[in-house]
Amino acid sequence: MLERKPVKDRTEVTFVLPADIPSGPVSVVGDFNDWQPGIHTLTPRSDGTRAVTVALPGKSEHSFRYLAAGDYWFNEESADSHDGVNSLLRT
Repeated sequence: MLERKPVKDRTEVTFVLPADIPSGPVSVVGDFNDWQPGIHTLTPRSDGTRAVTVALPGKSEHSFRYLAAGDYWFNEESADSHDGVNSLLRT
């Protein structure tokens, strides 16, 4: 799930997943962090989910995916669209 909060000239996007699906650490990787795992790792929240917030420029489009333990890549079902490989997000 994606949560968005416009702030001045940017949008704070929170990437949210269930606490245990998939198990183990999960990072969101995309063009906004040069596809580097571990920079934006989801952390537990009090509501039983895990999340990470990334500030992105307003009025832009970004490609991203999730990377879980065991080199398991997967997309965000609620993304704005998909390009065949990646999830796409418009701010």
